[in-house]
Amino acid sequence: MTVSALTRPGERDRLIVKFSEIDWLFVLVLALIAGAGSLMLFSIAGSSWEPWAANHAIRFGICIVLMLALAMVDLRIWFALAYPIYGLGLLLLVAVELVGDVRLGAQRWLSIGSFSFQPSEVMKLGIVLALARLYHGASAEKARLSWWLLIPAAMTFAPVLLVAHQPDLGTAMLILMTGAAIIVLAGLSWKIIGAAVAAFLAIVPPFVLFVMHDYQRQRVLTFLDPESDPSGSGYHILQSMIALGSGGLLGKGYGLGSQSQLNFLPEKQTDFIFAALAEEFGFVGCLAVLILYAVAIFMALRTAFVSHSHFGRLAASGVTVTFAAYVMINGAMVMGLAPVVGVPMPMLSWGGTVMLTVMIGFGLVQSVWVHRYSEVTSGKGSFV
Repeated sequence: MTVSALTRPGERDRLIVKFSEIDWLFVLVLALIAGAGSLMLFSIAGSSWEPWAANHAIRFGICIVLMLALAMVDLRIWFALAYPIYGLGLLLLVAVELVGDVRLGAQRWLSIGSFSFQPSEVMKLGIVLALARLYHGASAEKARLSWWLLIPAAMTFAPVLLVAHQPDLGTAMLILMTGAAIIVLAGLSWKIIGAAVAAFLAIVPPFVLFVMHDYQRQRVLTFLDPESDPSGSGYHILQSMIALGSGGLLGKGYGLGSQSQLNFLPEKQTDFIFAALAEEFGFVGCLAVLILYAVAIFMALRTAFVSHSHFGRLAASGVTVTFAAYVMINGAMVMGLAPVVGVPMPMLSWGGTVMLTVMIGFGLVQSVWVHRYSEVTSGKGSFV
């Protein structure tokens, strides 16, 4: 189908067919997660829709419409836009270095009039699309073991280093994990994987000691021993662990979480909303939400598995890895199993930027599902 076909009489019927192909169970799972987020935001605000819950629900409504619209987009269009989106994201990250806004000691934002945004969010999608397109036309030998691998490695590390310098360690970790996952899933040799893991373990100590900013290094040390500074750098983790433990099996009850209601729990609407959930609904409530996340991840991976297009498989896998990394890092963070790096729980936490990024990514996943029986050529990005 060409762009000119949009004006043909039968195109409306094609769009209806595509719309019916959307995985509505997947949409329902996402709605349940966002709904749980709205309920928790209502609770921790003192049973008030303001300032978070109503805004969260409205944002999700807008984002779900955007996701459904993006699901209609042919894979060949995503394929054609892959490198431009990555290139735009890289240019915006460089612009942040030159003219970005500094807030709370970090230079992460670009402002255009009254509108400001974080270009690193563009790169979360850009790295997925660019690597999926790159590997779509690569031979199995190139993907497995060759000097050609320096290209995807450079494409991954360039944005990672720029984002880490802002500094935004959490987002840099997400981009690195996503890029590495796509490279591995594309068929990377186990020899290189083993060597990369060994090199990573060797680099971590000097990186922590000599490269990290002082506050980032303190976060790592606090993670290892939070009680060394209970009223300072260890406060976040200790309060989160208190909330988790006090919830027990069934929790204290909706709206009865003392840590969140009395504002002992920091960043309760964003980074530590999962701890607030644990306090009010206990282990059972946390397990229910984690099952919803697991179902969403499984269904997105299923989309990657059934796609006939190599580009579609890698793109859907990359988006799923990013989403799973959000859940894993935030969950580990609030349980004291990882340093506090400012990664929210997607769609449960308040915050429009992360929700928009995640839902655009899932729009791509649904596009892969709707067009799962189509293949994309590596030459001009058209279907065969």
